[in-house]
Amino acid sequence: MTQNLLTTEQVCDILGLKPVTVKRYAKEGLLDSIPDNGKLLFEEEKVNKFKALQAKLR
Repeated sequence: MTQNLLTTEQVCDILGLKPVTVKRYAKEGLLDSIPDNGKLLFEEEKVNKFKALQAKLR
């Protein structure tokens, strides 16, 4: 099973957040990320779960 990996920019589009916020969430452990040559990648499934949780908190 291959997982879809998303860039920071793609995560920003999905979550409606700015890149600095996505990077901070990753640094703080709120959003799982995978370091890749100085950039961050995110598993699509985990981003979607985060979005669902974010929606419940609003």
